[in-house]
Formats: sequence, C-alpha cells, structure tokens
Amino acid sequence: MGAWLNEPLTWGSALILFLWSTVFLLIVLGFVTYAIYYERKVIGWMQLRIGPNRVGPFGLLQTVADIFKLLIKEDTIPRRADRLLFIIAPALAFIPSFTVLAVIPYTEKLYFADLNVGLLYYVALSGITTLAMVLGGWASNNKYALLGGMRSAAQMISYEVPLVISIVGVILLSGSLNLRDIVAAQGGGWFWSWNLFPQIIGFIVFYIAAVSELNRTPFDLPEAESELVAGYHVEYSGFRFAFFMLAEYVYVYAIAALTTVLFLGGWHAPAPFLDFVPGIIWFLLKFAFIVFSLFWIRATFPRVRVDQLMSLGWKVLLPVALLNVFLTALYLELFVK
Repeated sequence: MGAWLNEPLTWGSALILFLWSTVFLLIVLGFVTYAIYYERKVIGWMQLRIGPNRVGPFGLLQTVADIFKLLIKEDTIPRRADRLLFIIAPALAFIPSFTVLAVIPYTEKLYFADLNVGLLYYVALSGITTLAMVLGGWASNNKYALLGGMRSAAQMISYEVPLVISIVGVILLSGSLNLRDIVAAQGGGWFWSWNLFPQIIGFIVFYIAAVSELNRTPFDLPEAESELVAGYHVEYSGFRFAFFMLAEYVYVYAIAALTTVLFLGGWHAPAPFLDFVPGIIWFLLKFAFIVFSLFWIRATFPRVRVDQLMSLGWKVLLPVALLNVFLTALYLELFVK
C-alpha cells in the first residue's frame, strides 16, 4: 500500500485513498469502542469487580449502548459561551488525533505515508489537541472548565518537552526521523537489538511523559472530578463530549503504536527463528501489551497533586531526558565508527 501512495495522484487513486481512510477510521473507532470495554473489564478484574456484563453477551455491547446514549442526548451550549470556539474545540481535539496515525508503519509494506520527518509530523500535530482543550475551557464561560483548560495547557506543554527530548536518543541511533527507518534500524537480530535496551532511560521518560500527555491516571489533573467537576469539558454534552473522549482513546492507540515503533522493534520478531510469524502479528502483540499497561496503571496508582505533577516533569524527567541524550551521543562518539 505504501508503494502505491508514491504514484501520481489521480481521481481513481484519490477515491481508493478515501476508501482506505474510511476503512481505517472504522478500525480505529472499533478499537476505541472495545478499548473502553476492555479497560473496564481489566480494572474490574484487578479490583475484584465484575465489570460490564449485562448489555450483549459478556457485556460486549455496553460501550455501544453508552455511545448511542451520548449521540441521542440533547446538545446544549451555555447561553454566555463563545459559541464558535465552543463548537470548534471538540473537532479540533479529534482531527489531529486521527491524522497523526497516517505515519505509523505497521509492517514493512503496510503504512499510509512514508514521511522523512514522520516523527516530527507526529509531535507537531499532536500538540494541536492542547489548544483544543484550552479553547473548550475558555469558551465554556465556566470557572471550573477554565481551570481545567489552563491545567491541561500547563501539563501537556511541560511533559511534551521531556517526551520529545527522550526520543532524541532513538533518532541519534537510527540517524533518521522516518519511522520506517527507525524500525529497520532495530531489525536483523534478537530482541536486545530493539531500542528498548540501549535506550531504557529514554523509554522510561517517554512512557511517563506519554501517560501525562494522555491525561490518564495518575496524571488526569485537567479532568479531576473531585476538584474540577470534569474540567475543561464540563459544559459539553452529547456528541461534543463524545468527541473529547474519542480523541483521548485515539491517542491511546497512537501512543501505543508509536511506542511499539520507537522502542519495541515494530514488526520485527524477538528472535530470528520466529521470523516465520507475520510481522503484523508481532506489531499487534506489542501494541496490545502497551495498551494493557496503560489500563494497569490506571487501576493501580492514585492521582497525584498538581505540584507533584509539575515537579516531576521539570525537576526529574527533563534532566534525565537530557542526560540520556548526552550518554547516547557519548556512546556514538566513543564506540561507533
């Protein structure tokens, strides 16, 4: 599919591209639907609860029912809200979350866009969602929503800095911003050739910062129910609220896929004798493990305080990420010719 995209664009190829994009959107929406179900089941299992079990067999239609309920709810807009910004914010949150997926390579031949600066493209577009959260909080004309929007801006900007610096070591080792090249640099051997091992410091910083970027427990301060009554989207209802939730889970998909590509060898098998297993299977197994770990953290850790959140980002993660860049550069200078 990737090679086909390099040909000149015609009306026929544009139609095929549109159909592929539609199919991919449906796949991502299916992931979001059942990621929510899976998360509720996993957390229920860890906390000795049952989880969804009434709507459909084994509760499989519970999330479908929840989504349907959101879609038929009344769409309310506060009287004194900034109407235009209030309407734009949910779409502005979702659109970047889906477009960043264009550069994720699933196998050597299965990808949508092969950009030389694919990693930079991902980082640049994902930052737009921060703006959407601030706009949603500001436009709502609600002090709790405004505080949630300000918190989201402070948190996501603070953690985007160490997140980006943590992947500089990966870029140095592969010598490229192209995600396919980064995966290719991890192939041809056993699992210890993956970036997870030479970049273990960068991986830990990246993972913690990614959890914060997702606004998930224990870093879910922008939507802390006990303090902000749901935060920046407190005034949103119906399908507009659903768009914010959709964006969050699409980013779970994106971060899990990006982590797999950057640190876990992408589609490469953990050992040469396992190469007979299709690469997409290895990618999905690693991807599923990262998604499970995000749910595991939510079931395990309590929410941190705001001062603890900011101190961790600026006083711990940022210096450690810079140290990782220095050590990687020193290694390349001394031991790699």
